[in-house]
Amino acid sequence: MTAEKNKYQVLAPVSGKTLELDSVPDPVFAEKLTGDGLAIEMESDTVLAPCDGVISLFFETKHAFAITTDEGIQILVHVGLDSIILNGEGLTALKHAGDRVTAGTPVIKADMDVLKKHSINMISPVLVVNFDQVSELCPCNAGTAVTAGTDEVLQYAV
Repeated sequence: MTAEKNKYQVLAPVSGKTLELDSVPDPVFAEKLTGDGLAIEMESDTVLAPCDGVISLFFETKHAFAITTDEGIQILVHVGLDSIILNGEGLTALKHAGDRVTAGTPVIKADMDVLKKHSINMISPVLVVNFDQVSELCPCNAGTAVTAGTDEVLQYAV
């Protein structure tokens, strides 16, 4: 007798078009060194919580945060590929480490003009950091236009 797996969804934290992780022009993400998932070419200026949980990591530079779900799965959202070089400029934290959030809660506000001025690559990875703890991980198809807080981009089972 097999136990029914619990399935969970991760919503798009930003609006844009999805990409396969291996097509991201950064080996840290393309080679899944920080997790498995997909990326979104960010078009919206508000980054939302992709799932329910607690913000377990929030970089001082505001370029990335992670949410740990009640099941212990850590979801990382990285805002643009090289936004860390701005040292927080153009990114405003709306939540902080330790805050409990629900999917769709605004977490970061991005000043798109500042990011464009500095030629930041807006490809934004969405990863399951501890993907070794999930039994299935299914990203949506590459090239899909997704809306932040509405469309499912990843589904996983534990």
